[in-house]
Amino acid sequence: MSLIETQIETIENKIKESLRNKFLRYKPETNNMPFHYRLLGKDRMALFSFIHSLNTTFGTSIFEPVAETLASLNFPEAQKQFIVGDLISEQAQNEIQHIMNELTINGNPNKTEEIKRIRKVCTQGKANKLKTVKVDLFVKDEDGTAHLFDIKTAKPNISNFKDFKRTLLEWVAIYLFRHPEANVNSYIAIPYNPYEPKPYERWTLKGMLDLDMELKVAEEFWDFLGGKDAYLEILNCFERVGIELSPEIDKYFSKFK
Repeated sequence: MSLIETQIETIENKIKESLRNKFLRYKPETNNMPFHYRLLGKDRMALFSFIHSLNTTFGTSIFEPVAETLASLNFPEAQKQFIVGDLISEQAQNEIQHIMNELTINGNPNKTEEIKRIRKVCTQGKANKLKTVKVDLFVKDEDGTAHLFDIKTAKPNISNFKDFKRTLLEWVAIYLFRHPEANVNSYIAIPYNPYEPKPYERWTLKGMLDLDMELKVAEEFWDFLGGKDAYLEILNCFERVGIELSPEIDKYFSKFK
């Protein structure tokens, strides 16, 4: 189902707000680069520096607020930078370690079974404090099912996927510690496919992630939050905002000449 006009307006306003906030917080590189400045101009170098800065923070400064806005139009609850909690049962920690050990040896993830195993022990043993990263996006649907998203860059470092997997399991355990009967799942979300039109290279993640249950790339992520064709609608929103703000962006960088 396509987004209606008011929803599109809400999302485009969020994109504008996010970009303008980035401008307000942005401080250009202070390093003297005399050869670059003379060859390319200070304004182009400032733009290059801004794009590099934006790339490193695109998830938190752009994707997260836009995803939160989109999800809030379709789900009863949506929140970015969600604190899932800090208590986990000792037995759940042990079970997660068993799961990680098995995956390292066998490489055959099954998220449904992993959650069942964690649920069985989610309140057993003493409660341990565990500091974990915030959930980039928390969404709860009509039946109370919780969805916890870790939004990654388009080409995350493959060597870190063992840590990513542990985080996804720990989020489930922490959430179930407080809500033992809840339906919950956790995912890695990758906002776009850098290999398009070729398929995303999912094989690189095989063996640690359950690719059907724990990974949402491009359309899978945005359409999950906003319904069918939401991904294409979001791309169109970005394009229209880029055209509208083009004079504003040019004016901003002209002061660096």
